[in-house]
Amino acid sequence: MMAANSNLPRRIIKETQRLLSEPAPGISASPAEDNLRHFNVMILGPTQSPYEGGVFKLELFLPEDYPMAPPKVRFLTKLYHPNVDKLGRICLDILKDKWSPALQIRTVLLSIQALLSAPNPDDPLAENVAKHWKQNEIEAVATAKEWTRLYAGGA
Repeated sequence: MMAANSNLPRRIIKETQRLLSEPAPGISASPAEDNLRHFNVMILGPTQSPYEGGVFKLELFLPEDYPMAPPKVRFLTKLYHPNVDKLGRICLDILKDKWSPALQIRTVLLSIQALLSAPNPDDPLAENVAKHWKQNEIEAVATAKEWTRLYAGGA
């Protein structure tokens, strides 16, 4: 399968092989057959978080200048989270100004998983969700759980 895309940088091939052979707990990422820079990702909602029990689909794309530029990642599953907007875009420093070529796809996915465990309403992307989170965290968490049940197949 990899041979067909011999124009892929070695780094991407190695990262992909590692993602497939040693998946991080609660995360699966596999390249699309027609484009090995495009990954289908699934992250399980972390336990003890409002997203527990949910299965969240994301897409991750490695731009031409990866690893000098960060991967582009977004949620395809709808979720109620102060750092994810309704288009699924994610507010995460390592996807922007804190990116470093030393980081990998795996690091990015683990950081997104951690963001599900620890929403940060002080650095919001979805202003209304962040406001809700700050004004009434119990209610916001209940909404996040409800959305997880509705959209991410959570119990």
